[in-house]
Amino acid sequence: MTQLAMARLYEIMVVLYATGIVFYFIDFFYKRLKFRRYGFWLISIVWILQTIFFVLYIIETKRFPILSLTEGIYFYAWLLVTLSIILHCIARVDLPVFFINVLGFVFVTIHLFAPAQVENPLVESLESEMLFIHISFAILSYATFSVSFVFSVLYLILYRLLKKKKYTKLWSRLPDLHQTSKWMFYSNLVGVPIIFISLLLGLEWAFLKLDALSVFDVKILGSFIITIIYLTIILLHQKGKLTGLNFAWAQIYTFLLVVINFFLGSKLSDFHIWY
Repeated sequence: MTQLAMARLYEIMVVLYATGIVFYFIDFFYKRLKFRRYGFWLISIVWILQTIFFVLYIIETKRFPILSLTEGIYFYAWLLVTLSIILHCIARVDLPVFFINVLGFVFVTIHLFAPAQVENPLVESLESEMLFIHISFAILSYATFSVSFVFSVLYLILYRLLKKKKYTKLWSRLPDLHQTSKWMFYSNLVGVPIIFISLLLGLEWAFLKLDALSVFDVKILGSFIITIIYLTIILLHQKGKLTGLNFAWAQIYTFLLVVINFFLGSKLSDFHIWY
């Protein structure tokens, strides 16, 4: 029961870590203190859980766990989280903290999939559940992009009604153009880090569990292209180079790529096969 509880705690830790990174990503673009605080407290909880695992492992093995590659990776990940917390509290530098946490998350998940741990059946169970988290995060990102698509369509409708001065009581429950544009942006801002984390988890699992994997797999390549496009849309919008109708159309076209990648990419992929 204790081992099972520890396995569940590790799973929760990875999810909290991913959520904290999402909050830091939102804060970087939107500059809201509350998101930075949410991210910091989630990362702090992750550090506490990491430290608990670390101490329990020391008690179990009666030595400092850095003698193997797997142990070294975990210690390195713990140090990265520790440094990110120190930088947040002392230096208050946002961008380095964000990238340090992304790097730390990479090594936390690498430690989970490390070959030296495969003999433990609980770890094998966790690996399956992490694959489940990868799929769940991917679908969650698709949902946020769907919200962005809906608000983009509403923006076009609202713009057309206002231009032709046909705005009647029938459309009175629509948000204004400014609100619609803001929700388009918010949806992308949440969706991009989620799909990035999903890709990260999926690639790590595939590289360690599949005998042959090509980074040019249709689904993988398509997902990376979509992520880059959405990130580019966010950056251009922030710089004021993509606004209004162009901003809405860019998200509509990109969402069509999401749909194509979801259905056609799954059929053409060597291992993303859904029936």
